[in-house]
Amino acid sequence: MKKLLLAATALVAITGTASAADLAARPYAKAPMMAPVAPSWTGFYIFGGAGGGIWDADSHTNFNGAPVTIDQRVGGDGWFGTVGIGYDWQFNPTWVFGIFADGQFGSLRGTVQDQFAALTGRIKMQDAWAAGARVGYLVAPNVLSYVNAGYSGSHWSGTGLTTLTGAASGFHTDSFNRNGWFVGGGVENNLNIFGISAPGWFMKTEYRAAYYDRKDIAVRTDVGNLVTTDSVSFKPWVQTISTSLVYRFNWTGPVVKY
Repeated sequence: MKKLLLAATALVAITGTASAADLAARPYAKAPMMAPVAPSWTGFYIFGGAGGGIWDADSHTNFNGAPVTIDQRVGGDGWFGTVGIGYDWQFNPTWVFGIFADGQFGSLRGTVQDQFAALTGRIKMQDAWAAGARVGYLVAPNVLSYVNAGYSGSHWSGTGLTTLTGAASGFHTDSFNRNGWFVGGGVENNLNIFGISAPGWFMKTEYRAAYYDRKDIAVRTDVGNLVTTDSVSFKPWVQTISTSLVYRFNWTGPVVKY
């Protein structure tokens, strides 16, 4: 009996030692990594940039308020700077909706004509503003392709009218404002390229076409600023393309899980 008890004790000791050795031999395993998440497009942003544009206008001359010439196309071109602000909502993993407002400041210069009196002058769109909405699709987590539309206003300069030979005529037009609507679209992408980290910084390139209301521009005398019997009908259509640097305030903040 005594020998049997000693044998059982030795067996238990050997089994415990082997189990401890097995536990010590297990390899170390790290905790699993969390899946990466994409930054959210929801939040405020500001932007500034520059671009170029052209405008065309259907124009004719009125005499005592009645058209006396047929419509002809006049136009101009030039450069501008732009600044703006906006807010976007990423309402599902691939779609973004936003509102924005911006201004353009520059000189899109062209020609206006009093065809009845054979007078011409240089006119330009000096500035414009726009407020609207955009809808975009994320072709990649940091690349947005979008379309936009909204309301726009513009300011046009006055001009001194000259004869066809370039001589002063003694007549001019005053500056004026025109309102209308616009449509456009573009692409916006994060600037994390070429191994450079630029959280929050984006670039966008956008095309826009703005259609403004018709204006009958009064022809005035240089002395006394009296209105003559002539006016120039002017209905402009402005096309622009611009590239802007964008900063998004929340790009490293809230996240959207895919």
